[in-house]
Amino acid sequence: MLQPTAASKTQPQISFKNIHSSLPTPSPPPPPPEELPLDLRTLPSPPPSLAASSAKLCALYARLSLPPRFPIETLARCLVDPSADPDSAFNNEALAKLGADILAYHTSEYLLCRYPRLPSEVLFAAMWAYCGQDTLQIIANEWGVEAAAEPGGEVDSGYLQFIRKLPGNAESRKFPGRWVKEVENDTEGAVEKTWNRGASSRSYYDDEFGTLAPSHRVLREAKQRKRDEAAVAPKHEGVTHTKASAEFVRAVIGAVYLHCGRRGAKIFVNEHIASRHLDVDKMFTFREPMRDLSRLCAREGFESPIARILAETGRRSRHPVFVVGVFSGHQKLGEGTGGSLDEARIKASIHALKGWYLYSPLELRVPSDAEGSSAKSWEPVLIDGGEVLV
Repeated sequence: MLQPTAASKTQPQISFKNIHSSLPTPSPPPPPPEELPLDLRTLPSPPPSLAASSAKLCALYARLSLPPRFPIETLARCLVDPSADPDSAFNNEALAKLGADILAYHTSEYLLCRYPRLPSEVLFAAMWAYCGQDTLQIIANEWGVEAAAEPGGEVDSGYLQFIRKLPGNAESRKFPGRWVKEVENDTEGAVEKTWNRGASSRSYYDDEFGTLAPSHRVLREAKQRKRDEAAVAPKHEGVTHTKASAEFVRAVIGAVYLHCGRRGAKIFVNEHIASRHLDVDKMFTFREPMRDLSRLCAREGFESPIARILAETGRRSRHPVFVVGVFSGHQKLGEGTGGSLDEARIKASIHALKGWYLYSPLELRVPSDAEGSSAKSWEPVLIDGGEVLV
């Protein structure tokens, strides 16, 4: 049996501790991608994580009295126009389309139930007055929404972000050497013009404002052209401040519908849109009011209208005043005052026509009031024969 010698006893003992201490210290693992420092200047729009830290956005959230179930990140998304960020997951394009349909539905049912005899031309004008681009921009300004000079990730989330359209007929960003109006005429897709555009076709084929909507073929061709242009020059041409503000208001309505339901969206539209005062009687324009009144009386089975002088003063003076009433049998339809008999008769006929078309039921109830299990069943409202066609 071998015995250890003195030399072997004096040799140092091998320790794993010493081996590990002599090895280089490994570097810590890299942080996950969400913890990496982010350069906001490289982003087209602010990230949603910064929405809660924006004082301007929180103030807008409080001014709109949005419920707690409405995320503030969604409000920040509503402020990003597709021209600023083309990614549909971060812009307001989808929300604006949904909000436009909801806004048109609640506005149209309110007008049709309140004024069931309103002519189609006046109805389209009232729709534009309630939910057109100019009106929605005024609403956005009343909400205190301010637009950023240029969009970007470093901009505060409380600003409306969009690429501004070049003023006038400036040079196009997509196609250098060509003008904006020239490019728009080539790429927007012309609407197919039809010869039979009457009152019935406008109500069936046109949009909520009475403008001719493009056909499906024209829409497909326009989308294909935009896809081809985006592949060549992906930079957006820009939009106006009016359009960006209108899309923001529509996006907020669409977001309220998604997070608060149909009832919440209806309350929001009634408080901010339908509650505004509109002088519908000032939207009428008659070319031949006396002829229109005669046709209306004939259609409804009334006696032919007759104009009668009710009062007068200063017939032989420089400024006479005549008060004329229009009667159908023994019932007075309208009354007008003028400096001549013809003027007073025309005003009386206009007053009679407005009294017919501006009829409004005493109890206003719209179809959306019948939604829900506990709601009262819907009772149909008056369906009029429409305006007089001469």
